[in-house]
Amino acid sequence: MTEMLPPAVPEATGRFDLGGRSLRRHAARGVLINGAFTTGLTFLSFARGFIVAALLTPAEFGVWGILAITVAMLTVLKPSGVGDKYIQQDEHDQELAFQKAFTLELIVSVALLVLFVALVPVLALVYGQDKLLAPGFALAALLPAMALQAPVWVLYRRLRFVRQRTLQAIEPVVGSVVTIALAATGAGYWSLVAGAIAGGWAGALAIVALSPYRLALRWDRATARSYFGYSLPLFVASVSGVVLAQGSLLASEAAIGLAAAGAATLASSVSLLTNRVDQLITATLYPAICAVKDRTDLLYETFVKSNRLALMWAMPFGLSLTLFAPDLVHFVLGDKWEPAVILLQVFGAIAALGHLGFNWQAYYRARDETAPIAIVGVLVTAIFLAVAVPLTFSDGLGGLATGLSIAVGAGLVARMVYIARLFPGRPLAGQAARALAPSVPAVGLVVLARLLESGERGAGLAAAELVAYLLVTAIATWLVERELIREAVGYLRRGGTTAAAAPA
Repeated sequence: MTEMLPPAVPEATGRFDLGGRSLRRHAARGVLINGAFTTGLTFLSFARGFIVAALLTPAEFGVWGILAITVAMLTVLKPSGVGDKYIQQDEHDQELAFQKAFTLELIVSVALLVLFVALVPVLALVYGQDKLLAPGFALAALLPAMALQAPVWVLYRRLRFVRQRTLQAIEPVVGSVVTIALAATGAGYWSLVAGAIAGGWAGALAIVALSPYRLALRWDRATARSYFGYSLPLFVASVSGVVLAQGSLLASEAAIGLAAAGAATLASSVSLLTNRVDQLITATLYPAICAVKDRTDLLYETFVKSNRLALMWAMPFGLSLTLFAPDLVHFVLGDKWEPAVILLQVFGAIAALGHLGFNWQAYYRARDETAPIAIVGVLVTAIFLAVAVPLTFSDGLGGLATGLSIAVGAGLVARMVYIARLFPGRPLAGQAARALAPSVPAVGLVVLARLLESGERGAGLAAAELVAYLLVTAIATWLVERELIREAVGYLRRGGTTAAAAPA
């Protein structure tokens, strides 16, 4: 079997100290070891959302959802490709290169801080909720903390995965502890606000204290132009994502009420989870992708195998949510969340199918071709505005689910077109079929069991079906992907090699 990444290549190894490993082995270990580490923290954040949802009312969760989406909007817009461009560059003085990038990051963060403060009253007016003002202004304190987290770029570029992930783990751990503790005391949506601020600043202060380079302001006009040209399409794509997220909340709140916005926020936590895991895998590979960006054969190898590894969990996870969303609401969250069932099911399906070619953007960014990313983002948003918003007003949350499915489906088709252009002559249908194959018997078993059910459905029966689903999925995944799993295990072994993991 071919390797996930090539042996150390001369033009790549000058970027980082591989500790005697090949680039392929080092990056693969990063995906597996640090991937598992960060995935655990992501599931912690996911669990926090559902724990707090059980402690808050849908209306309280809706207030947080409106603010959280706005903060997420600024989080997405803030980097505008600065971090990615810093990873890609090859300047001789790397400390100076970092300081120039940090200067641009700080300028953008200050501008967005002013924008956010001005936006909070607008949100309160648009949603008709004065209660958004105080927590909204408080959350503005997050933006300086985000700017101060820039030193992790240096660790990212050097493939220093353990230190990078350890520092980035401070924010979700601290945030989860503070949020859950305050929610249990009845603090309502303020528990989420306080948790976000505490986690953000705890992480920022630790990152600054351990920064590999000194923080300083270095303005360079040529660097700014280069970063602007690279970042503009990414900014457009980010704005499209913001319109999609805010549009979902605004349409559901205007058409149905604040509780509907809470339901949309809860369902969107599925996307947040899957996106974070996606970003983990993509972030781990991105510096290595940049190092071999002119080697199409090696890029295709990393693309296929990283997607197969991601789909091993994403496809079963998404489909399980689609199957078991009613049980999750009825037996765990409570019947007050019943309107969210349809959205949870649709977001589960989107999470499953949306992983096909999930990291395609990293390959275009590495090749300094960011325009396709903007085009796909604008396409999805345009279809959402034209289809999903009217359906929400006519059919409620069911219409929103239908419209989102259509918009995301169109984006998936466009994504496949660009992947085919990036890797011409390499069919992707087989990858999709291979990803779906392990879930087919598991889904079939659950559907058959439900057809044979009689009487009232209890929590024990739902749990038994879930265990059976997971067991069948695990067995089927091993049968379909055992060679890749063995290769992945080989990357984790110290000293020893396997046929798949041996140096080329």
